Amino acid sequence: MDFLTPFQYEFFTRGIIAAILVGGTCGLIGVYIVLRGMSYIGHGMSHAVFGGAVVSYVIGFNYYVGAAIWGFLSALLINEISRRRKIKADAAIGVVTTAGFAIGVLFITAAQSFHRNFEAILFGNILGIMDQDLYVIILVSIFTVIFVFFFQKRLLFVLFDKETARVYGVRTEILEIVFALILALVVIASMNSIGVTLLATAIVAPAISARMLTNNFLRMIIFSSLIGITIAFLGMYSSFFFDTASGSTIVLFGAGAFGISSLYAFIRKAYHSHTHGSVKHTHPHLHTDQHLHKH
Repeated sequence: MDFLTPFQYEFFTRGIIAAILVGGTCGLIGVYIVLRGMSYIGHGMSHAVFGGAVVSYVIGFNYYVGAAIWGFLSALLINEISRRRKIKADAAIGVVTTAGFAIGVLFITAAQSFHRNFEAILFGNILGIMDQDLYVIILVSIFTVIFVFFFQKRLLFVLFDKETARVYGVRTEILEIVFALILALVVIASMNSIGVTLLATAIVAPAISARMLTNNFLRMIIFSSLIGITIAFLGMYSSFFFDTASGSTIVLFGAGAFGISSLYAFIRKAYHSHTHGSVKHTHPHLHTDQHLHKH
């Protein structure tokens, strides 16, 4: 078996480049989503932009345009509703995004010719990525990295202490809106590759895997991005030989990464390492009722 065979095909090379970019970008943005306790927003946003993509395609526009408009409006609406104390963010996301998805399904039933494209957006078709799709992914990836690089400290401040950040002059409302719009862009760029039904896991899995490995924020960002890139590459590469759906395979590798990182965290907790002077050793981390360590 020639392990370089897949790279002889242009469609595979294009697809694996797209997968790596999507994996890294989802891993990067996923850290902030997981730490904010808003993992459901990735799932909801992917459903919301689906409606815009379908409507735009049916009426003859570029579906990226419809998905972008719909995604931005959904992000703004979710952000506005969740700011009201009587309604929690998860309830707002559930209503707004499910309504967007339902509108997309409604238009699909009215336009029977859309079924093939519908499956590509719903479940992903990364091997069908065209140059236009790849350009969109590249631009969104660059834009996301630039945004995180310049606003990292403010995002971190808002993430852990929004009220104090507001006191120190950080415009938290605007920052949250911009973040929601960036997330919408990532979802839009990724939906052809992973599919809207699987995209939430691609965003969350690298971040929660990284969270199991470290408590350091900067390391978590790096680990999450690298894990996203790795599972995207391995998922794409193995799907070629096993003849499986690329999006599903990538997501399963993401679930596997979480399982491995969880096992590592459990073992690390069970076997505690520390030093006595220049001597470092590992031992089972056992506790008595008086919370005394036994060696």
